This record gives sequence, structure tokens and C-alpha cells, in this order.
Amino acid sequence: MSWASELPPELLCRPVGLVVLTGLDTTYNAVHKAVWDAFCNNRRPDRVPLHFRALELDHVYPKAKPKRTSYEWYIPKGILKTGWMKKHQNEVPAVVVIFFDLDWDDPMWKERQMECSTRVEIVRNSLQGRGTKIAVVLLQKSAPLPPGEDQGAAERASSFCSACDISAKSLYVLPQTDHLLGFTIRLENAFYELAQSYHHMEARKVKSHKDFLNRTTHQLLFVRHQFKTAFFNELKQDTHTAIKHYKQAYGHILEQRMHDTNMLEIKTIAGFVNYKICRLSFQHNVPLDAIAQFRKHIDFFKNRVGIPELAFEHSAWMSRQFQLFGDLFDEAIKLGLTAIQTQHPGFYYQQAANHAIFRKQLCHGLCVDQEKQPNAAILEGLEHLDFYGQRSWRQGHQSIEPPDPQKEKEGIIALQALERKVDHCWIIIPLLSSAVAQFRKYKSPRMKRYLMVQMGEEYFHAKDFSKALMLLNKVTWDYRMEQWWPLLTSILETSLKCAYLTARVQEYVANCMELICKNSQCSLDTKTRIQMNLLQVLSHEGPSSEPGLDQKCMEQAIKAWSEFKAKPHVFTIEMQGLIPFIECKARFVGETVPADGEVHLEVCFRVTCPLPVRFSKLRIQLSNPRYQQNCELTDVRGTNAASASREESDSDDLHLEPGKPRLYQFSFLPVKEDVGGQIDISSVTLEMGMESGCCAVLRWMGAGGESLIGPAPVVGPSKKLPAGQTFDWALFKVNPIIRVTPRKALLQLSVDHQSPCLINEFYTMTVTATNTENTSIHNAKLSLGLQTDQEGYDATTHICSSSPEFDGTVQGEPVKLDLGTVKKGDKVTKQFFVKCLQSGNRSLSVKVEYTVDVKQGQHAVSCQCVKEEVVTLPAVAPFEVSLLLQSLKFEALEAVHAEEPFLLMTDIRCTSPWPVDIKTSSVTLSEYIKTASDVFDSQVEGVQLNKTECASECLWLVAASCIQPSVAMGTYTIHWRRQGEDTPYVSTSFPLPTVNIEHIPISVHLQLPAFGRVKTLLPLTYVIRNRTAYVQELEINMESTDNFMFSGNKQTRFRVLPAEEYRLLYNFFPLVAGQVALPRLHVNMLRYPGTMDDLIYSMLPSHIFIRPVGKSLQMPT
Repeated sequence: MSWASELPPELLCRPVGLVVLTGLDTTYNAVHKAVWDAFCNNRRPDRVPLHFRALELDHVYPKAKPKRTSYEWYIPKGILKTGWMKKHQNEVPAVVVIFFDLDWDDPMWKERQMECSTRVEIVRNSLQGRGTKIAVVLLQKSAPLPPGEDQGAAERASSFCSACDISAKSLYVLPQTDHLLGFTIRLENAFYELAQSYHHMEARKVKSHKDFLNRTTHQLLFVRHQFKTAFFNELKQDTHTAIKHYKQAYGHILEQRMHDTNMLEIKTIAGFVNYKICRLSFQHNVPLDAIAQFRKHIDFFKNRVGIPELAFEHSAWMSRQFQLFGDLFDEAIKLGLTAIQTQHPGFYYQQAANHAIFRKQLCHGLCVDQEKQPNAAILEGLEHLDFYGQRSWRQGHQSIEPPDPQKEKEGIIALQALERKVDHCWIIIPLLSSAVAQFRKYKSPRMKRYLMVQMGEEYFHAKDFSKALMLLNKVTWDYRMEQWWPLLTSILETSLKCAYLTARVQEYVANCMELICKNSQCSLDTKTRIQMNLLQVLSHEGPSSEPGLDQKCMEQAIKAWSEFKAKPHVFTIEMQGLIPFIECKARFVGETVPADGEVHLEVCFRVTCPLPVRFSKLRIQLSNPRYQQNCELTDVRGTNAASASREESDSDDLHLEPGKPRLYQFSFLPVKEDVGGQIDISSVTLEMGMESGCCAVLRWMGAGGESLIGPAPVVGPSKKLPAGQTFDWALFKVNPIIRVTPRKALLQLSVDHQSPCLINEFYTMTVTATNTENTSIHNAKLSLGLQTDQEGYDATTHICSSSPEFDGTVQGEPVKLDLGTVKKGDKVTKQFFVKCLQSGNRSLSVKVEYTVDVKQGQHAVSCQCVKEEVVTLPAVAPFEVSLLLQSLKFEALEAVHAEEPFLLMTDIRCTSPWPVDIKTSSVTLSEYIKTASDVFDSQVEGVQLNKTECASECLWLVAASCIQPSVAMGTYTIHWRRQGEDTPYVSTSFPLPTVNIEHIPISVHLQLPAFGRVKTLLPLTYVIRNRTAYVQELEINMESTDNFMFSGNKQTRFRVLPAEEYRLLYNFFPLVAGQVALPRLHVNMLRYPGTMDDLIYSMLPSHIFIRPVGKSLQMPT
């Protein structure tokens, strides 16, 4: 970077006030060391912005200049002195603090007071003429008392201030307690206020000079005074006032008279002020103001070059301006500013790099070698100028014309010589790197690639060829994909030079292959030269040098290439990632091939380079390595070296001519493990060169094609081309996969069964296999099972052979039977049994696998054949069973009474399309339900049912007492099989309903004859049983009716002991005949209030049949 474009460090940092601490012995006094550490170490961002320095008491500060009373005859020599900012930041303090060990009760108070006042006077004398604030801090061992309580301390403080001639606000006490940091923070806050007061007064002093200035001779002072005022306000931390004065200073700069002799100084100070304005604008969170200021700054100065012979200084200054603004922009983003894709620091870094590149070009054009040695002494003091931006040989000169033209010329020559020593590449590369990082961050891939290409070229100019090659290799892939052929060609040419100069064989060969292809924009002569170099390298010889290279670098490259010849080099180049000079397509002929058929494979090549090419070996890698020996071809220059399976052709070598496609054909028989699968083309490799020297293995993954630079290759079925026939390259279809299908089985397979299958039965399936092959078959295996897509039925379908057996474990896997060897024309019959536990349609696969020997030409091929039949088997339920609970009066029940009998009615309806034999039925009852008799006799035993026929059964049951509100009754099971089958009987169970058991306190039964006669005595007995554990008192009432006369208690009350019975006897005398309603008996229990008529009515019969009185028949006389 040019010396004039650099910004001083005191301008780049944040200005803070300087506070000098004196009187601290940090080396030998531990208390003083602790005080110093509290002020300086671990300063958090929330503490006041101050800069502390520890100096000796007698330190000599910069002397103050005498105050100027008039500017009438004053001619400024420059705008801003080089040491002014550094002086007010690091040398002239805003506050000097004198630390002194003194307690209020010190016995030698007078002597110590005099000593301290002497120290104050020494400091005051060293700062004579300056407005620096002086403060005294007394280090005391004991903590002070609250204000107003220690009168002696107040009196001594007053006398101390008088003795030292300081105000009471400048005297502080720092006790040596555990809370030292807290007292220190309070002290530095007080120092900060003093420093602000000092900087405010200094700014006012500078502003007061404005009234003495005139526009004619003091233009430079307007800029200087505004800059100083702004800087003092920055030190005061009043940034809003500071930016106002910086903007005024910048306005005065633009009003200056500009000519070649002062242009550098004006641009330098303008750069300073612009930097301050932009930095404070970002700090105030107004980025648009910063961007507008920077654009204004650049637009004004971009064409103000200055001395034409030193135009590179202007480019360096412009580059530095863009870089600094990019740094400010990036820093603001890190602090929370949001940037967008069209406005971010990357654009400014890019422009900085562009100006640096232009600076290098100007240097090469302007800074020519001189015959005589330039005068280096004229540049002495270049780093120690009085004013920023001035020339060392004419400092302080402000006239339009240089005072000494000869010295001016010598100075220009010396600066040009100094510029020639600058390595511009290492200035440009970091700028480009910063720009790349920004464009990558904001998702601008094309700009990022463009800048990476520039970086690669700069690394090339910087002679770092390895990094240049690495960067260029990263971007070439994208330019290949987007088909930017001119850009790609230019990048590849630079990469080729880097590969040559670093003797990287693989990269050199790959770049040569791309530069001689049809898409390369190189001339034919250049392509021919590059191809000749490629052939030289593959012949294990060093290539010829590339044009336009540095002689010294070429000598090193020749030495590196000589080492290349010492040992063999074999490397692989992936062709899918390149735009090479040779194109490849491969295909299988056809989409499928039977297991006893021949696989035909075709590979086609075409070269687009200027000269013919000969390759050494062709190899096609397939998914199964056992075919490898049949898919290789070695070039023996005219000798037929093809495998025996490859057809003879008129071109057995690997010599390819430009623009003429060449076809190579291979054939082989599929192996047994690939039957039922597929064969893939894994890769196609073509070797160029010899393995004993230099050999490049060109590899295309899959079947090749032009997928990188064009549309995807056409994939589809194809026909075999006759050997030697010409063909259209574009119509050659890529086909990387061929399926190997099993040989068609010449076997008859029949399945005999009677559908549908009934759930739970052993369904018989008879399979017959007939060998219709021309020879015997071996290793025959017969299997029957569910198809693979029938996973849901695995747990509900049981398959067995030989005999129908089922132990509760479902065997869902296919059942396989070994048939061994079956001679020609023989039949084999096997029987299977299928048990379906659920309804639904099942797909059963009946499969025969066998091996047969087939002759293919002179070879005998053992083929695995499969014959498969799929049988759809529907499974249906054999019965529909309805279960109904009824009372003894055949009325439907919702709940049953404990210890009271009830009826279970079963209705069996046959839904099977085939007749069904029912062997018997059974019932499994729970512990709370039992039958009325100890032995259960099936009422449907031996019944045969056809479709839609029904059978019914009635069971007399009694519920026992239990505490459970509801009880599952059990299951009802039917034992059956299909009629006419000799398979075992199977059982189908149905769950009985869940009933609610109700507990009743009494039960009432009526004992009466089956019928009565009119006007004939009818005795009835009501039996009332107490089912509780308590004595029950009952009240009964017999209704009157017109149908009967009766004798007995019409209304009575009695007691029934627990678990005992009470009998009521009545004699009824029927008056009418027919189905006559009995009188209703009302029973009330005094312990259970409320009527029990509904309960009693459900227990008793309601009617009885009464016969009429018979009449005697008399014969007429």
C-alpha cells in the first residue's frame, strides 16, 4: 500500500481522554499496585471510556505553544500536523491525579501537607500553559466517617485545599478497604467529569480562533480548526457534536483550491474526515447517511489524480478508501446492522481490489527502470513528515508550482522506484479474499466464482502456482455446467500453466484433454500444440513449455519434469467432471435376457481432438466381477487380441480418428447368481499410455453419455448393430442395465381344490406337477405358501402337508417339499392342507423350482427354472349363530335373577355353500352359570345342514349368587366338518353374551296342575322363599276376579325366617273356560318399602287353561 494512503492508528481507534496517575509506587508498594490494577485491569464495557497512564511526578509533558493573538500575517504550512492526534491522546493529559498516603489523624500532618503541596506545584509547573485538571487522592488506611460527623477531617481538608491551591471538588479520599473496586469506579467517574470539562474548554478555545480567520489566506485553517473541534468532542464522547464539526470540516475541504502540488494532502485529510463521518454514522445507526457520504466522497475525488507520473498513488488511495469503508460496514453488521444482497461490504472490497489491480497496471506502465540510480536521500523523513500528505522534499510549501523542478523530478523518480518494490499481488489477494467471503455469505455464487478466478490469477502472478491451481479447479466445474466456453478456456489455459510450472502430471493431463475438445475456444494450432504435449507426457517425456512464462520459473519446471521421468505414474481421471476430447457411450442390447441366452454389450467412442489418438486398453466393469475377463480389449497395434466371445471386426485396435465414432462389441453368458436380478455397467475405463511409464486411466461412471454439458443421454431398448456398420452417434441409446430373467419353465402345474374355504376347516389342495421338459429335471422343490404381499394373513393362515394337524401354533411360512429328480413325462402329486382362521381372500403361491441342463452351442448351461401358479382362495364363515336369553315364559331378558332358572336359545344358520355335518355341540360355562342338569346333552348332534338351513337348541341355565354386577357366561362350541370329507372334525366357538345378575330378597313359585275344569276344584300353592339373612315380614293381598271363586287368605301378614319357605294354600273354583287369567298376588315387604308386583309377576304364570264341563251323549230310543 502506498505510504500516503495509510491512516494513522490514532485516527482508526476510538478517542478517549487521557488520565495520568502519579505518585503510585507499583513496584514496591502492594496497596499502590492494587489501586493501579483496579483502574486498569479487566475494564468492562460499562465503565467510563478513559485511558490511564502511570507516570513519574517529574515527568516532562509537551510544552504548550504561546497563544496566538492575531492571524493577520500568518500563512499556514499545512492542514494537520502528523503528531497532533497522538499528542492529545497519549501525551497531553486531560487530568493529572496525584496519589498521596495521608490520614486525617496523621501525627505529622503539617509536614506531610507541605510535602503534598510541593508535589502539586511540581505537576502544575510541568503543565504550565495548559488547562489540564489536577486532582489529589489521599490514600487512607481507615474508612471515613459519614459526612458531617468528623469535624476535624473537614477542617483539615479545607486547610489542605488551601495549601495545595486546589478546589474542594479536586480532593478525594480512597480508603484501603475490601471494597476498593467500588471506590475506584466512583473515583474514575469523577475523573471522567473532569476530563469532559477539559475537552469542552479545549474545543471552545479552538472555536474562538474562527473570528481571526479570513477566506483568502486561511482556508487550510478552517479545515484544521473544525477537525480539532470535532476531535476534542470525540474525546469528550459527544459524538453527535463531533460528526457535525467533521461534516463542516469536509465541506471546507471541498472548497479548497486544488492543484497537483497539494492534491495529495487534500485527499489525505479528506480521507481522514470521511472515515470519521462514516464511522460515526454507522455508530449512530444511520447507515444510509454513511453510504451517501462515501459515495459523495468517491464521486468528488475519483478523477482528481494529481501528478500524472504518480497516478498509482491515486489508485492506492482509492483502494484504501473502499477497503476502510468495507471494514466499517462489516463491523457494523457484526454489531447488529442488517445488510442485503445488493448492498453489503463485498462490493466495497471488490472495488478496493479493482483499484489495487489498476494500481499494479499503472506501476508497470509508469515505473520503468532508470539508467541511473534514483536519489534515495530525497525520501529521507518520509515516515516523519510535519504535515499529513505532504512531500518530503518540499514540506510546508503551498504554492501552485513546485519550488525546485529538478528536485521535484528526482522525488517523483524516487517514489516510482519505491513503488516498483511493492508486491501488489499480496495487496490484491486479501481484498479479493474478503470480497469472496462476503459474496458467499450473501448467496451470490457467480460473483464469488468471478472473484475466485481473479484470486487465482493473482496467485499466478505472485508465483504461488499451487494455490492458483487449487482456486481455479474449484470454479471450473461451475463454468463447465453453465457452458461459459470462453471463460472456461481462459481459466483452463491458466490452470495448464500452473500445472506445468508445478509438474502436476494428473492436473496437466486433465487440462490438456479439456483444451483440445470441441468446446474449447483455442485455435487449431494451439490445440495441436497442446495435444502433442499431452502425447509427450503420456510417452513419459517432459512437455514443451507454455508460452509467456517467466524464464526463471520455466527452469524450475524443467527440473521438476526431469524428476517426473524417474518413476512410473498411473492415475485415474474421472471423465464425468470434465469436458474431454473423447466421448463414451455404452449399452446392453435389449432390456432383458433369459438365463440361457447371451448378453450383448456395445461400447462406442468418439474423439474431437485435432489428431488421431491410440489407447492401450479398454475395460468395462460390470456389477459382477466374474464377467471382467469377457469385457476387456488390449490394443496390440494390428494383432487380434479380442476375447473369443467378441465378434470379429475390421477394427480390432483402439486407434480413434477425429469425428469418426468407433464401436466395440462384447458378449457373454450370465452366471447363475444373476438370474432373477440385473447386470449393471459400473464404469467404462480407457487407458492412455503404458503402466511402465505414464498411464492415464480415463473412467466414465455408469454407461457414459453427455449428461454434464447437454441433456441427459437417451436411455431405452436398443438393437444390436452389425459389426463395421456406420451409425449415427446421436441415436446411439445408452442402456446401463439389463435384467436376467429365469429360463421359461417347461413344466405343467395344476392345483385341484373346491373353493371357497370354510373358516377353521382343513382345506384340501392337491397339486400335480408334470415334467414336459426334453430331459429330466433335478433338485425339484415344490412349495405352497402365501404371496409376499399377503403379510396381513401370516398369523391367520396355517399350512401343512402330509396330514391335517394343528396344535394352536400357526405355521404361516411356505411349506416346501423336496421332489428330487423327476424324469421326462413323469407326474408328481402332493396334498396340502390350509386352515384359515379369519375370513378374507388369500393369494397362495404354488411354486416348483428345479434345475435343468440346457445346451448353448458347445456349452452345457445349468439353468434354474421356476414355475409358479397363483391361487386366489376366499375364506367364508360356515355358520351364523344367534344367542338369546329368555325367561321360562319365553320372554326376552335384559338381566337374570340369582338362583332363578332362565333359557339360552341358540339359532344355528348354515352359510356354507357346501353341506356341513355337525358332530355335536358343547357349552363351556363360567363358574357363576350352571345348567339345570348335571349332564349336557347336545340337541343338534348328528345334524346335517345345507346352505340357509337352520338348527336350534335350548339350554336351561341357572345363575349363582356373586358380587360381580355382570358376568361373561362362557362359550358355545360346534364340532363340524365338510360333508363327504375324511378330514378331522374341527370346532368353531362363539362367545355367550355377558349378563347382569340381579339379587332379589324373595322368590315366589306357584304349584298348580297343568289345566283345570269349569266348576271343579283347582288347588294352588304359592311357595315364598326368603333369600336374605334376615327375618322378613311380608304382607300379601289376593285380587278378586270374575273368573274364579277361591277360598284362602285374601289378605294376610306373616314372617319368613332366613332361607326358609312359606306356603300359601288356595282352592280356586273356575267359573269360565278357556285360557283364563289367574288372580294377581300382591306381595309387600315391610323391610323394603315399595311394591314388588313387577318382580312377582315375572316369576308367576299369568294364565291357566280351563276345560269346559263335558256333556253326556244319549242315543235316541
